[in-house]
Amino acid sequence: QVQLVESGGGLVQAGGSLRLSCAVSGRTFSNSVIAWFRQAIGKEREFVANIRWRGGSAAYADSVKGRFTISRDNAKNTVYLQMNSLKPEDTAVYYCAAREPTIGSYDYWGQGTQVTVSS
Repeated sequence: QVQLVESGGGLVQAGGSLRLSCAVSGRTFSNSVIAWFRQAIGKEREFVANIRWRGGSAAYADSVKGRFTISRDNAKNTVYLQMNSLKPEDTAVYYCAAREPTIGSYDYWGQGTQVTVSS
């Protein structure tokens, strides 16, 4: 079982930066893939980035490549999403999620944190 708690959302102007945090806990999270998703009003939830806890290999959606960086701090049991060069279209509720490495579905989710980018 994995528990996830997001924080760090807020209001930022276009071109600015914001760092989201996902505090991870649970007995099995060290073998998990941790991901960031986002959902804007009126749109489907979309994948943003993920990272394997062991090894730290990461993947990104094309829309955020070069602007966002996912990372983890093993000592703090925290996954971060550093968001730079933010655009209004990045506005969404951002969710942290977790899955086992061999399972495609994300079964564990945080409560979400709002990111609003003004133009």
